[in-house]
Amino acid sequence: MRRLYLQIYLTFVATLLLFGVLGLVAWWLAPPSAHQERMRTGMEALLGDLLPGADASADEVEKTLETLADRLVSDLAVYDAQGRLVASAGGSPLPPPTRRAEGGFRHWRAAFDLPGGRVLALRHQLLESEREAVHLLVALCLLAAAFAIGAYPVVRRITARLERLRGRVEELGAGDLRTRVEVEGRDEVADLARSFNRAAQRIERLVEAQRTLLASASHELRSPLTRIRVAIELLAGSERPELRERVSRDVEELDALIGEILLASRLDALDALEGREDVDLLALLAEEGARTGARVEGEPVSIQGHARLLRHLVRNLLANAVRHAAGSPVEACVSPLDAGGARLFVADRGPGVSEPERERIFEPFYRRAGTRSGEGAGVGLGLALVRRIARHHGGEVRCLPREGGGSCFEVTLAG
Repeated sequence: MRRLYLQIYLTFVATLLLFGVLGLVAWWLAPPSAHQERMRTGMEALLGDLLPGADASADEVEKTLETLADRLVSDLAVYDAQGRLVASAGGSPLPPPTRRAEGGFRHWRAAFDLPGGRVLALRHQLLESEREAVHLLVALCLLAAAFAIGAYPVVRRITARLERLRGRVEELGAGDLRTRVEVEGRDEVADLARSFNRAAQRIERLVEAQRTLLASASHELRSPLTRIRVAIELLAGSERPELRERVSRDVEELDALIGEILLASRLDALDALEGREDVDLLALLAEEGARTGARVEGEPVSIQGHARLLRHLVRNLLANAVRHAAGSPVEACVSPLDAGGARLFVADRGPGVSEPERERIFEPFYRRAGTRSGEGAGVGLGLALVRRIARHHGGEVRCLPREGGGSCFEVTLAG
């Protein structure tokens, strides 16, 4: 059972029922008190005076029992010292008593010692008819219902604040760093709400500071990169052209890294994409495939999305496939989804990705085992950005094994 208020509520009800059962058992098994023993002794003396002596005939005893049974509204029976039935009155003859007193739902039994070793067995009918039993059962049900109705609002109020707190925690986990919890009352739940608000505020400040620092650092790096690029152009006639080309590649790689870091930062800060438009995915895939030499096929599919981000998604997937294709052709395909939207495939015949790494490759700056940094190694953010862009378009990306070797990246996008 997942609902806390139901657990507490049912615990209250079960505790009440258990208390009633244990109380009944304790009453049933409890020894008679001194007052009860004194009353029993008085009743035994009174019954001994009313009933004929041990030498009386069975008819005399039965006649007296009938009078007593009528006045006491009970079944009576007298047994001699050997346990034989002497006489009875009322209902059916009672069996020899095994206990001095015992109760039940329909009747109560007792045994009284008489002079001469005789025993009087008494059975008193508590309920005269089945109708009275139904009335008692209905009364008990109404009592239980009254308790249940009265306890429910109390229990529900206790857990309602916890449910609201859980909702705020889920909103915070979904990325809404401005979410806060209303503090109600002065108990432990209110203390928990205050602690959550303080933690959420600290998290918001830390994330905002990280975003600001990242944006500032990336912006500051762009200026020296521009100056380095200008200096490289001025070295066009130098005696070491290979050095100039190497520095130029490093600058381009660093520039690409800064661009992707800035894009990742902007995606983290976005709650929803703005500037959506109709994007023809097949045309976009064909344009980017022409740049990389990939084979493109599929059906025309248009979705509502951010054209520049979708182009970045396709470009990163194709660049990743070319990088690991080991010279083999890269294949790309787009097709519509039955429920609306599109599915995009980019496949290569490279070494493939092991199953434990098929999720980790989408982590920022993750490099597969044996991959070295350098020319063609990438900056480690391409696939992470692909996943973020896909999720901002209501989709997802997966890395799948490909029959015959290689990898296949499947991207789903909402319409």
